[in-house]
Amino acid sequence: MKNINLSLQIIPCVPEERIYPVVDKVIEYIASTGVKYEVGPMETTMEGDLDHLLEIVKKAQEICVKEGCSRVLSQIKIDYKAEGVTMDEKIHKYR
Repeated sequence: MKNINLSLQIIPCVPEERIYPVVDKVIEYIASTGVKYEVGPMETTMEGDLDHLLEIVKKAQEICVKEGCSRVLSQIKIDYKAEGVTMDEKIHKYR
């Protein structure tokens, strides 16, 4: 399958002072997978194979629970087209 873009917003249900540390753990994991990604102020966008990215999303939920979250709210956006889609084609003119 061609590359797709998947944006993931994680909202961990923890005390406010723990939100960023939990999100940081998820971002560290994403970085360790080797996929192309960009962190934004509201979500992290990744580029790669859909199945692989969905596995990353699943693991992100597990990381949050391991970090003490009683609940994890996540929002996922997927941009798919048969010939593939890249982050660069969408934002290159802004760089």
